[in-house]
Amino acid sequence: QVQLVESVGGLVQPGGSLRLSCAASGRNTNAMAWYCQDPGSERELVALLDNYGHANYGDSVRGRFTITRDSARNTVLLQMNSLKPEDTAVYYCRAFTSGMTYWGKGTMVTVSS
Repeated sequence: QVQLVESVGGLVQPGGSLRLSCAASGRNTNAMAWYCQDPGSERELVALLDNYGHANYGDSVRGRFTITRDSARNTVLLQMNSLKPEDTAVYYCRAFTSGMTYWGKGTMVTVSS
């Protein structure tokens, strides 16, 4: 059993930065990831951090976003830099354990001037 708590998103100007966090309580996770979903679109992978500490990124965010873990084993961060209006979406944290996956409730990020 894993419970995920995402930080609050917010409104950011184009070119600005925002940091999201996701804290997982319960069992240790094997990997964690961030996804995003625009209205009317399917949920897409933003960034994934595997159990070895290696990161993978979606094409649209590579070079701008960074996924990391903080000192807590089951806390993952998403540093979002050089934000663009097309980054506007609901961002969801996802955790993987052996046999199951868990989703956060999502946090809204709006990039607009």
